[in-house]
Amino acid sequence: MALIGRKEERQVFDDCLQSNESRLIAVYGRRRVGKTFLIRNHFDKLIQFEISGLHNGDLKDQLKQVFDVVSSYGLPKSALHYPDSWMDAFKLIQDYINSLKGSGKKVIFFDELPWFDTPKSKFLMAFENFWNAYCTKRSDLVVVICGSAASWMIKKIVKNKGGLHNRLAERIRLKPFTLHETELFLQDRFIKMSRYDILQLYMVTGGVPFYLDRIRKGESLVQFINRACFTENGFLREEYNELLKSLFDNAHNHELILKTLTKKSIGFTRNELADATKLSSGGTLTSVVDELLESGFVTKYQPFGTKKQQALYKLTDHFTLFYHKFIKDNTALGNNVWNLKSNTPAWLAWAGLAYELICFNHLQQITNALKLQAISCNASPWRSEAENQGAQIDLIIERADRIIHLCEIKFSKAQYSLSKQEAFALRNRIEVLSNHPASKNKAIFPTLITTLGLKSNEYTNELIQNHLSMDDLFLAGS
Repeated sequence: MALIGRKEERQVFDDCLQSNESRLIAVYGRRRVGKTFLIRNHFDKLIQFEISGLHNGDLKDQLKQVFDVVSSYGLPKSALHYPDSWMDAFKLIQDYINSLKGSGKKVIFFDELPWFDTPKSKFLMAFENFWNAYCTKRSDLVVVICGSAASWMIKKIVKNKGGLHNRLAERIRLKPFTLHETELFLQDRFIKMSRYDILQLYMVTGGVPFYLDRIRKGESLVQFINRACFTENGFLREEYNELLKSLFDNAHNHELILKTLTKKSIGFTRNELADATKLSSGGTLTSVVDELLESGFVTKYQPFGTKKQQALYKLTDHFTLFYHKFIKDNTALGNNVWNLKSNTPAWLAWAGLAYELICFNHLQQITNALKLQAISCNASPWRSEAENQGAQIDLIIERADRIIHLCEIKFSKAQYSLSKQEAFALRNRIEVLSNHPASKNKAIFPTLITTLGLKSNEYTNELIQNHLSMDDLFLAGS
């Protein structure tokens, strides 16, 4: 099975292998995104020791796991001793590493690290000691730690204030595939789909490799979605709840915020989130939002021409949106459910929102298609607060060369045609944006991002400066 994409992450790994010091790398991200697959396939035979935490195992189970794994690597029996604590367990691991020959880099891989940290086990203290007192005195180790439990990885590793503070050489939040990588993934598995179908597949799965890997050869998009989501044993029917439980401690508040964010595509300010969820705007809200940001479910934007406190928090996870729109309260099951749903106004409304999310998750592809690689840009959704002149804009790209792209994102099943009514609404948005103080002395370029292209007519000729289609979103990126 080929390793698709992940060029930046693999470069980080290679840089650590070339370092003249030992390096500690933390890899985290949502469940099913391919963390373990990436690490194993990139480092391959350089991995000299690999161990994974046991889900719901107690301290005794975890320590026995260390003993069994070290034994399986062939440490001489005279050197083996059953560990009574994590300090003993890491001493056993050190003894094994000391037995390794050769001067090249040795990769030590701890998978599902949070599962090792059982109550009162003092695991983190022992791991900190292992890194600081042993690994840093050597120059030949690359220690990779990985975990799906975002709460633990963020609090205990990424934002560690103790023995691991400033010890991480690299932190990698592994993201789902882009459209380009999704297309390559399907091609590698000889799955035949048009780009229009891949786009809709992405609206459901968000490019999560594990979900994509469940597609069968010869299966249509509609058949896959029906099987995965609308049959009794569909593997995505319970995935959302399992996903949140695996990522976050006490996931109720995370679910509350995500459910709230599905209600407004442009996003919520911090104060609006606090009001809507009734969560304390202090520690609770901050902690939960930070974890959702770090896990890729939510993205923070600074809207054009606004102050810091007016930043917007926007849902950017496709599967979350799909789950709340179609799975959560659905009782209908069968092989024709999705086909029936895809001909409803609710489906078209969801498709429009999902296509907006795709655009926000592919901003680099959009700016590349607009040939802005050498120009600094800031992108965000935007809404006017002016009385009697309310306007909401899907996407604004503010360029350092004093040009503003006012982007309208339009999902359609055929070539898009700009109607008289839509042209009138677009003129209003242009006027409202032009009157904003931050737009002074800047040119506004109305830009359409469609799915299957644009029909030329009197309104497009008059108003539209740039047009992109879904094909531009399939660009490779950097």
